[in-house]
Amino acid sequence: MKAFLTLILILVFGQLQAQDGFLIKNVKVFDGETVFERTSVKVIGKNIVQISPDLERDENLRSIDGQGKTLIPGLSNAHVHAWSPLSLSQAAKAGVLNVMDMHGIENFQQNMKKLKDSTNFARYYVAGYAATAPEGHGTQFGFPVPTLESAKDAKTFITERVKAKVDYIKIIVEPYKASLSHETVAEIIKEAHKSNLKAVVHVSKLEDGLTVLKNNADALVHIWWDKEIDSKALVKLTRQKDFFIIPTLLTTLKAFEFMGDKRENYLSKKQLLAEVNKLHQAEVPILAGTDPPNLNINYGTDLYKELMLFKEAGLSNIEVLKTATSNTAEAFNLKNIGYLKENYVADMILIDGDPTEKIQDINNIMMIWKAGQLVKQDK
Repeated sequence: MKAFLTLILILVFGQLQAQDGFLIKNVKVFDGETVFERTSVKVIGKNIVQISPDLERDENLRSIDGQGKTLIPGLSNAHVHAWSPLSLSQAAKAGVLNVMDMHGIENFQQNMKKLKDSTNFARYYVAGYAATAPEGHGTQFGFPVPTLESAKDAKTFITERVKAKVDYIKIIVEPYKASLSHETVAEIIKEAHKSNLKAVVHVSKLEDGLTVLKNNADALVHIWWDKEIDSKALVKLTRQKDFFIIPTLLTTLKAFEFMGDKRENYLSKKQLLAEVNKLHQAEVPILAGTDPPNLNINYGTDLYKELMLFKEAGLSNIEVLKTATSNTAEAFNLKNIGYLKENYVADMILIDGDPTEKIQDINNIMMIWKAGQLVKQDK
């Protein structure tokens, strides 16, 4: 009887394993930092359990032929404003499995974060309400926003964001409207760091960007529009401060299209791309973000357009892919995602072609898995 029960358990376990795992054979892999020309990847449950060129076919596992295809980590969009679960669904269908919201309604956000384990929705990370001045940028969207009048308000603002369970703090410095003083911004950053939260800052002018970074901001969530940075000054800054940047090039260039004659006051596309290249050469981590739904940018495939702009700026294909995978995972401390490694979550995209050689192949997605489960795609 005991032997019979043991046999039954073995058969049941084998059946569950067959239902809950798969093997991708002979596929090219970009693991978030390195390329493996020909290897195999085994997934059991939610996780990658083995990556090796020597994996044998397993009768208990469904096998997928990876010949002529490339496997990359799930993508991340490091700057969005998501207003409903439909936004997270649109992202996931394009392989964008993580999104970083930079300003929104906190109670809505917390409800949407509950979808993090749902296969067909992107994981959702939030700043809650962005820190802004009375009548400043961020107050014009039709919902009440807490504002700060001076540095003394910083502690209360951060305490409220901690209670709202935000993942990081977003600060707005926008001189084209009423704006926070740099003294106030510095205090917000200080209080955020006391609560172990990163502080990322919206800027549009170079001098504001340099000032907030000198005041220990962790990142800029837009690139400056107004003037070119001195390369020597940038190198000096990077020796003193660690920071990353989300340039939102697609958003910026689309905004320029609506400016008319004012467009002449800002950097050209060529100059903007050169600024990104300077940052890259100075080893500043660059993250892909598109700021949807502003300017009718979508939550999914428009991220690919941002990647093409990074390529145009002079980044290699590998560095371009890192902007939407490992760079975001590292910058926002996203655990066990952003890479294809053993014991990491099986967030994976199978591509017909090779984006490590031809970045445009990112458009040829065949299959997407979130935590080992196949994401439903639009066909």
